Amino acid sequence: MQTINNLKVKIFADGADKAGMLEMYRKPYVKGFTTNPSLMRKAGISDYRAFAKEILREIPDRSISFEVFSDEFNEMERQAHEIAGWSDQVYVKIPVMNTRREPSYDLIRRLSHDGVKLNVTALMTLEQVEQVVSSLYKKTPSYVSLFAGRIADTGRDPLPLMTAALKLLQTSPRAELIWASPRQLLNIFEADDIGCHIITVTPDIIKKLSQIGYDLTDFSLDTVKMFHRDAREAGFSL
Repeated sequence: MQTINNLKVKIFADGADKAGMLEMYRKPYVKGFTTNPSLMRKAGISDYRAFAKEILREIPDRSISFEVFSDEFNEMERQAHEIAGWSDQVYVKIPVMNTRREPSYDLIRRLSHDGVKLNVTALMTLEQVEQVVSSLYKKTPSYVSLFAGRIADTGRDPLPLMTAALKLLQTSPRAELIWASPRQLLNIFEADDIGCHIITVTPDIIKKLSQIGYDLTDFSLDTVKMFHRDAREAGFSL
């Protein structure tokens, strides 16, 4: 069993809670951060710009992805340039399509060729990966987020797709593949095994990192104790 220190895949913390992000920042194995509008809304953020700039002051030396939130490509482009201007460590998240199912490839091409570091998000198919990779400027750093967890939620095995996506990214040497939306700790090791560059991990999964290599018999005993304690505290009787 590998330890967290031996992993080659980079762990990015996924969230928008300031206290949680700062807690993750203190962990040396967390190499970057990703956010999105849904996470920000859940965290109660109302001033997007103020929140982002505050986080960038607190976390000045790791990659952080902030997402555009318009559904119109011209406004996405304007927002992307502003967000990119906040810091050199920022990657701008661009959805692979808008809500009208119109692909974002032309916008991705323009922004990437303008030197904007992108995190192209919400990808689910190899065709999307291929189109995105062909749109990215090879000299501009970028991330390609393939949502392995959501693919798995449909009953499909994401591993073959992730492996094939890595091969597609070989033509774009400054692009890195993100294993997005993992569902369990095992996904970190699966991503590492296939050579995936990055995996975004929620705080709930990060908390399980202390269980790596834990003796399974001891884990079995812990589970039995939990059941017994909960039954006792519930006051069950027959």
